[in-house]
Amino acid sequence: MRTSGVLQTTVEVLVPFFDVDSMNVVWHGHYVKYLEVARCALLDDIGHNYTQMKESGYAWPVIELQLRYVQAARFGQRLAVRADLVEWQNRLLIHYLIQDAASGQRLTRASSVQVAVKLAGNEMQLVSPDVFVAAVERRLRDVAPPSSCPVAT
Repeated sequence: MRTSGVLQTTVEVLVPFFDVDSMNVVWHGHYVKYLEVARCALLDDIGHNYTQMKESGYAWPVIELQLRYVQAARFGQRLAVRADLVEWQNRLLIHYLIQDAASGQRLTRASSVQVAVKLAGNEMQLVSPDVFVAAVERRLRDVAPPSSCPVAT
């Protein structure tokens, strides 16, 4: 079982005609595009997207990508693509789930790993930049459920 993320974002994608082959099945390479749409939505939700990453002096290249195809997506199908933030302090690990939006049937699961690269000098970082970690921690505070412990008076 995959680890659930501390933050999740789900986007809906309608499979366009130009993403399918002659059998109306999505070409395997297009799933990566759907993952990117969900990843961008997750980074927007965190408040530190690719534009802000670049402005802070870092690029975040994908260094690892894993996909497991379970069921084919087809032309006109509505997909729910969920991105879960799993790790962020030393690398960016995101797990994905692509499901049929109507039935919830799992079609694909995936994960990606990204690392920070300092733009000045093109040097890979062994830990995530403080600016990114701070953005994640701010977002986590925003979504943290209120404490159920009574306050001592």
